[in-house]
Amino acid sequence: MLKDPTPTLRPLGRSGLATAPLVLGGNVFGWTCDERTSFSVLDAFVDAGFNTIDTADMYSRWAPGHAGGESETVIGNWLKASGRRDQVVIATKCGFLFGENPTAKGGLTAAKIRRAVEDSLRRLQIDVIDLYQAHGDDSATPLEETLSTFVALQAEGKVRAFGASQITPERLTESLAVSARLGLPGFQTLQPWFNLLERARFEPALRDVCLTNNLGVINYFGLARGFLTGKYRNEADLSKSVRGGGVGDYMNERGFAALAVLDEVGARLGATPAQVALAWQMAQPGITAPIASATSVVQLQELMGATSLVLDAPALAALDVVSRASG
Repeated sequence: MLKDPTPTLRPLGRSGLATAPLVLGGNVFGWTCDERTSFSVLDAFVDAGFNTIDTADMYSRWAPGHAGGESETVIGNWLKASGRRDQVVIATKCGFLFGENPTAKGGLTAAKIRRAVEDSLRRLQIDVIDLYQAHGDDSATPLEETLSTFVALQAEGKVRAFGASQITPERLTESLAVSARLGLPGFQTLQPWFNLLERARFEPALRDVCLTNNLGVINYFGLARGFLTGKYRNEADLSKSVRGGGVGDYMNERGFAALAVLDEVGARLGATPAQVALAWQMAQPGITAPIASATSVVQLQELMGATSLVLDAPALAALDVVSRASG
């Protein structure tokens, strides 16, 4: 069943921000999506009534010849050229030490956060970041230091809200307790790994912390690196994309069983596997909006179509069964 295609904004927890039910992932901008195409994707996204764009200071440092900051630079150039700053929520991240262990190398010290925020503001060509996220945990730096720095940036008007990503339930709970003890606002959002095939990374522990504390949740890898689009059906398909190397882990009995259910539900409801997979996430307790990236306007239009899809009870039941199956 389809509903009005105009997306209804959802409160992003207690951040004071609101987002459409789909967040545009910026990891491909300046990498597999050149600047001209990125501009077209961004314009189409906002034209359709969507508003939140997620990136990070380290995107796309993994690509040969890239130093990080490529995605933020493209988004910043688009913001300047388009004049659409007031129409979007810009979310970016700091603290992930690519090639190192981000949980033990001090990526979230006050000095590194402050240096990173200035660099991101410069590349994005904006005065304030709407949602600034810790891109991982940092056991080497006291939580008091990290949280106090985020709060200070908020007070200085450089950040509107701040959140966490890639953090355990225990550490997220501890961070919220530290904030409460210090009388400071704590993390207001979470960006976890969550999709139809990997529920245990979020459920039930992280989900329950988020629900209890009213944290907004924008999950990444919602399409399992592209596997849940149905693009990858055999080993030969892995060569279709430079990102195909990360899909092999899903090419097993359980993964193909999930694709079969996505195909079946999609055929019955007139939707693609990707739309069904994203619509399922949008219907899950605790999820505010999944993140998905697109390298073309056509691909983006397919993804945005997920917000118009209403999954009926049989579809939700079938997807729940296959998502919990072992394999």
